[in-house]
Amino acid sequence: MTDNARLIRASEIGEYVFCRRAWWLHHVQGLQSAHHAQMEHGIMQHSEHGRAVQRADTLTRAAIVLGVLALFFAAMLVLAVLVSAF
Repeated sequence: MTDNARLIRASEIGEYVFCRRAWWLHHVQGLQSAHHAQMEHGIMQHSEHGRAVQRADTLTRAAIVLGVLALFFAAMLVLAVLVSAF
């Protein structure tokens, strides 16, 4: 990257697509949104949601592992019963 080039983030592109004027006011003129408190609240909610999704993913993986283990031990029990029957 050259010295005068800067990184453009996906959120910045989304901001531009949503409202070019707001993007210009923020990134060219340096003005901040009047809705800063609402934006901070939204950031906090997104963060909480991200943590909840991560917990759900972890629990889903644990459930799959436990299910596979249960099937394995059920199969071992069936084999043990069949072997003892002969």
